[in-house]
Amino acid sequence: MSDRAYIATRKGLFEVYRTHEAWLLDQQHFLGDPVSMVLPDRRDGTLYAALNLGHFGAKLHRRDAGSMDWVEVAAPAFPVKPVDSTDPVDWTVRQIWSLAAGGPDEPGVLWAGTLPGALFRSADRGDSWQLVDALWNVPERAKWMGGGYDVPGIHSICVDPRDSRSVLVGVSCGGAWLTTDGGASWSLRAKGMSASYMPPELQAVQEVQDPHRIVRCAAEPDKLWCQHHNGIWRSVDNGANWSEIRPAAPVSNFGFVTAVHPQDGETAWFVPAEADSKRIPPHASLAVTRTTDGGKSFVAWRGGLPHEHCYDLVYRHGLAVSDDGQILLMGSTTGGAWLSEDGGGQWQTISTTLPPIYSVAFA
Repeated sequence: MSDRAYIATRKGLFEVYRTHEAWLLDQQHFLGDPVSMVLPDRRDGTLYAALNLGHFGAKLHRRDAGSMDWVEVAAPAFPVKPVDSTDPVDWTVRQIWSLAAGGPDEPGVLWAGTLPGALFRSADRGDSWQLVDALWNVPERAKWMGGGYDVPGIHSICVDPRDSRSVLVGVSCGGAWLTTDGGASWSLRAKGMSASYMPPELQAVQEVQDPHRIVRCAAEPDKLWCQHHNGIWRSVDNGANWSEIRPAAPVSNFGFVTAVHPQDGETAWFVPAEADSKRIPPHASLAVTRTTDGGKSFVAWRGGLPHEHCYDLVYRHGLAVSDDGQILLMGSTTGGAWLSEDGGGQWQTISTTLPPIYSVAFA
């Protein structure tokens, strides 16, 4: 059972630990610096923290298991842009937007998704990185566009636990892409999604979809969930086809985050917002919605969460689930952090005064 978690914020990385009575804030790291992503590597206990230092660029730090010291390692970086390139994108990593560990049979392998929308792979625990050229060079990338940022970005990296060479990534706005050969080739995986923000004749185009977040069920890897810019979608065939979730009871179509139960692909959590044009919780009351039947129905959980005058959003990586699916940690754009030990039914407050939270993860 998890007894430690991490909260990456605009002004540092914070640790949370469990006591006999409650979960409490503990150590702090990189105080004052924006930490865009945190990754605890379950394979060897290493902890990775990605920093976004603006003028000084994107940085990556590593802390080995049992150590209190952080070591700066290489950050993903583009090769020199060819002088004859017609690509309008600036080949400079603005931010490390996602980090994922490779499979258990690939010690040391890491994946990183960046702004702009590139995927990088490391085979040596972050000491060096290589741009995944095959994805960067797909012709469809010319249609990718920025969503919340002015450039596309890769925010979701789903490694298949059955086959480490099979990886699905989500791009805002660029759809979903799958490799089955470790990144040597890629195929679109957004069939069935629909983009209401596009002209009618372009709404079903796969490479313009804006999946805000895609997650995979570890125990049922073919089951994927997606919080899209304008709805919730689900796949039961590893992304080959997506079906929009239209439950009997209406839920918000807009939000950023989703999480799936590691052992049950029918159970997933979302944190709805009012609308694209009104990015606050519905009725200014924070809620976590949960389905346990594959999206046929949802229950909104508010116990312990702020009910009135609440304007918190939860970013794409702001909701984490423990391996047993019972403990949830959530962090908001206005520095609220809450934890549930009963699958989201009741929440305890960790803090309401943290900096804006970018990502959370269990050790």
